[in-house]
Amino acid sequence: MGTRHWDVIVIGAGIAGLSAAQMLGRARRRTLVVDAGVPRNRFAAHMHGVLGHDGTAPADLLARGRAEAEAYGVDFLPGSVAVVEEGDGMVTVTLEDGTAETARAVIVATGLADDLPDIPGLAERWGAGVLHCPYCHGWEVRDRRLGVLLVSEQQLHQAQLVRQWSPDVVVFTHATGPLAPEVERRLRARGVEIVAEPVVEVIGDQPEVSGVRLQGGDTIAVGALFTMGMPRPLDDFLGPLALARTETSFGRFLAVDAMGRTSADRIWAAGNVVNAAANVPLSLGSGAMAGAAVNAALVAEEFDAAESRAVASSELAPADYWEQRYSDSERVWSGRPNITLVDVVATLSPGRSLDLGCGEGADTIWLATQGWDATGLDISPTAVRRAEIAAVAAGLDPSRVRFVAADLAEWDDGGTYDLVTASFLHSPVALDRVGALRRAAERVAPGGRLLIVSHGAPPPWAPAGHGRGHAFPTAAEEIADLGLADAEWITERAELRSREAVAPDGTRAELDDTVVQLRRRPTPA
Repeated sequence: MGTRHWDVIVIGAGIAGLSAAQMLGRARRRTLVVDAGVPRNRFAAHMHGVLGHDGTAPADLLARGRAEAEAYGVDFLPGSVAVVEEGDGMVTVTLEDGTAETARAVIVATGLADDLPDIPGLAERWGAGVLHCPYCHGWEVRDRRLGVLLVSEQQLHQAQLVRQWSPDVVVFTHATGPLAPEVERRLRARGVEIVAEPVVEVIGDQPEVSGVRLQGGDTIAVGALFTMGMPRPLDDFLGPLALARTETSFGRFLAVDAMGRTSADRIWAAGNVVNAAANVPLSLGSGAMAGAAVNAALVAEEFDAAESRAVASSELAPADYWEQRYSDSERVWSGRPNITLVDVVATLSPGRSLDLGCGEGADTIWLATQGWDATGLDISPTAVRRAEIAAVAAGLDPSRVRFVAADLAEWDDGGTYDLVTASFLHSPVALDRVGALRRAAERVAPGGRLLIVSHGAPPPWAPAGHGRGHAFPTAAEEIADLGLADAEWITERAELRSREAVAPDGTRAELDDTVVQLRRRPTPA
């Protein structure tokens, strides 16, 4: 498969990964979720302590979360990640089957594996009779005789917690060695029994637990057994990046800031892969936070890039700016003639026409189809080449339509024209617009016309403040700026007219055009 490029790749479709993906989908980010299909809580039949979802099967919540993310346009790809590499403003994610995907950012939400004590019968009952979290499962086994199998001193806190759900608790301490006298005294003060002999087997009708067998052969009855696996974050694929890590009571985990960002600029992490103690609500929240943080970072990056382009463009000469504008896109304009020009010129008798700033040629080509001997002039060679191709595709006689790449301030063929048009001769970079229009007026033959169509206002869908710094002159201001002698020119049109348009979101809208049509007085007979 070829490499595809995304805004964000989320690795892992557990609670944290789906939460991040949903947030990104709602933010209209092109998001891919890569998932191996082995969530940490797959062993549990129900979730508890999850507001609004108490008793829900983890698989059901994941299925619902995936459907919600897909509804927002998030894509999913099954597979395991082999390596993640960062460079050149993007991150490359390579799967074990060799598939490579690239993105502007990655969220790691692969969770962790619980490396369980090597005791026969324990792993088979994990998530059912053998439990790890009293908040998640304590209510369901309340008032039973509960066992706590210690694997580390950090787990002593768990032993104290379990006593909250039952007055009958036995703690197995062989793996940690003899307890400190003050610790043992504290446990016995709450009626906790302490057994130092090694546990060699967990017994009971699977998946339930009825007791544990000790090394000496005795069996101690318990209705459930709490223990902890050694948490191992599933992030080996990040190894080549040498990301910063932090020491926790559970081991070394990726170091992240409050929003989930790692020491790499384009990589975030959320859920159990960074926090072994994160339950479903905490994982859900950290995933949502990471998704929002990634979107915010990409938004800032996009504004920075746009600002840089704007600054760079403002420093370009008009010829360089417009050539770059056209050459960077396959097509800039729609290919349809300006409807205002069509409406006005349809009433005129054809002759010789000159279209200033013709762009990709739609207006000039329309004039030629109406019988005009049409010339189009534009500062961009790329735009002119496209206009010539469009004219050939329209089947026009080359002798009736021609295009010239030249600066409006410098070009002069010495001829005059019956109609000189300038449609939307606006520019975001410095351009002597008034000077260009005055020179255009000089090319109008006696009895001919100068037609200027310009934007009367920003489009209705433009953001607030759009157009600030750009002039949208009225018809009266256009005429005054030209400074043409009344004795030589007649004003035939000076108006603001509306036309229908389609907004970027596909809805109908209206645009305002300023229209100025001046006629040069005929030479007296």
